[in-house]
Amino acid sequence: MSTQRRSYEQGHKPKCLVIVDDSPEWDRAVYYASRWAVRVGGGVVMLRVIDTEDHNQQWLGVADIMKAEAEEIANAALNRAAGRANGIAAITPERVIREGLPNAQILDVIDKDVDISMLVLAAGSGPEGPGPIITAMAKTMGSFPIPVTIVPGTLTDKDIDALS
Repeated sequence: MSTQRRSYEQGHKPKCLVIVDDSPEWDRAVYYASRWAVRVGGGVVMLRVIDTEDHNQQWLGVADIMKAEAEEIANAALNRAAGRANGIAAITPERVIREGLPNAQILDVIDKDVDISMLVLAAGSGPEGPGPIITAMAKTMGSFPIPVTIVPGTLTDKDIDALS
């Protein structure tokens, strides 16, 4: 991936990419990203990745039904996150739904949108660790194409306001 970022060139604006998943801390990333976008005059792109692992069943259209249900759940999650972003910062984020492995989809979205200048993730604080995306990305952080901001899941709105 060698796509040159254009976030601050004329006719462009910086955007941050936020992953909207089912983790309890997804809201922390959305909150931070929304506050950041308002401060820098940028935008937010919200990504929901649908797991297609079990969608290879072709018997009587089961795969199609599973895909439709997953898309419905993804849209509901993005609606919730977009509503939260709008309530925080009066912004309307871009919404992206992708199918496949999260890390590959994250990299592809970044590659295709030259205005994305930061990835914002929220880290879980429980004994299971920071979360599967952060854990998987840790191995490739040194070669990642953009900065990654990890928001601790324990930060309050007031804490994030002071930082963003």
